[in-house]
Amino acid sequence: MKNDINIKNKRAYFDYNLIDKYVAGIALLGTEIKAIRQGKANMTDAFCMFVNGILYVRNLHISEYSHSSFFHHDIKRDRALLLQKREIKKLRVKGEEKGYTIVPLRIFINERGFAKIEIALAQGKKEFDKRDSLKDKDVKREMDRAMKR
Repeated sequence: MKNDINIKNKRAYFDYNLIDKYVAGIALLGTEIKAIRQGKANMTDAFCMFVNGILYVRNLHISEYSHSSFFHHDIKRDRALLLQKREIKKLRVKGEEKGYTIVPLRIFINERGFAKIEIALAQGKKEFDKRDSLKDKDVKREMDRAMKR
C-alpha cells in the first residue's frame, strides 16, 4: 500500500527560519485519521504550544470525514503531540526563549499507517528576509527556465 499523503505548511517555510526538526505522533480520533487519509487537512494557521507540560497543535483544520454518520469531530480542536520526554524538555526550554516558536511543517502517513506530524523549532523572519527569500526563489526559477531551453 503506497501512502502519498503529504500535507505541507508552505507558509511556515516562508515566515520562519527553521532551526531544529522533529517528527511527532498525533492523538487523533477515528474520523480525523480517515479525513487525513483523504487529504482533508489544512495547516496554514496552525501553531504548537505547551499546556500543563503537554505539547498541543492548535488551529490544525481537519475537515469532517465524508462517510461518517452523526458523530463528527470538532474541526479545529487542540490535538496532543506525542514525543519523547527529552525532546519535549528540549522544545520547552528553547520555545520559552524570546523569538523562538514551534511550528508544524507537514502531516504524513508513515509506513505503518500512523499519522505523523513534522514540527520545527523556528525563529521568525524579518520583512527584508522574506523579500530575500522571494528574490532567491525568482532567481532559481529563472535559472531553471534557462537550463530547460
